[in-house]
Amino acid sequence: MPELPEVETVMRGLAAVLEGHRITEVEQRRPDLRFPFPDNLVRRVEGRRVLSFRRRAKYMLVRLEGGESLLIHLGMSGRMVARQVGAPAVARLGPQGVASDARGHNEPPEAHEHLVLATDHGWRVGFVDPRRFGSVDLVATDQEDAHRLLRGLGPEPLDDAFTDAVLSAALVGRHTPIKAALLDQGVVAGLGNIYVCEALYRAGISPRRLAASVAGARAARLVPAIKAVLAESIGAGGSSLRDYVRADGELGRFQDRFAVYGREGEACPHCGPGCPGIGRIVQSGRSTFFCARRQR
Repeated sequence: MPELPEVETVMRGLAAVLEGHRITEVEQRRPDLRFPFPDNLVRRVEGRRVLSFRRRAKYMLVRLEGGESLLIHLGMSGRMVARQVGAPAVARLGPQGVASDARGHNEPPEAHEHLVLATDHGWRVGFVDPRRFGSVDLVATDQEDAHRLLRGLGPEPLDDAFTDAVLSAALVGRHTPIKAALLDQGVVAGLGNIYVCEALYRAGISPRRLAASVAGARAARLVPAIKAVLAESIGAGGSSLRDYVRADGELGRFQDRFAVYGREGEACPHCGPGCPGIGRIVQSGRSTFFCARRQR
């Protein structure tokens, strides 16, 4: 599942292609993805100008002229593919934004391309989702946060309003491991397994520690660690794992900077002699990577 940095970079790629332009044609090629497409999607989107973009947690919102927003979730395998009519190549909007491809624009549509938007400046943007765990919906722009998928979300971790006091208040009385608490989208929005592991490592907090015990001084270490790891990943184009590979063969490079994620058995980057190295445990069915010496 793409996490916040990957969704942010996809959104920036979409904005570079679509913002300020009018959607002249919509092709809906199936009735549903994870959920049914919204009623009258084609009629409600065709002819609308794209005004701006917003990311909320792992969701993208495309704000349209006329007061509605397209709500897009990539799911497990979704990606955005853009073709410029008359150009010799295809661009893909993945974790790296816009990337070139060797496929010609006259070739048939990609397999599993379920929704296509054509624009007034000659671009065609498609939503490709082989496993169909993604979703598309329409919501009134002034009611975005009331949408059923968004209304229970916690604060955005990169917002200035997300402070150690806010996190501490959310953790008081929670007797689950801090790893599980941070994956709860009602505590903080957009975090997933990779970046929780990395942030806890940077903050020196054990993933097994009870969440309630992190409130206070430990939260004061954890919040800047969360912000830093997310910002660095966005700057590196996200982490390219599984489906998240640029069409030109390049990857998002943040996986090269992982301190613990996926590094079971390797040496801890910061500990000296006597450190057992990076370990792995399973929490709530997910792998957790950490250093037992550094993280307490």
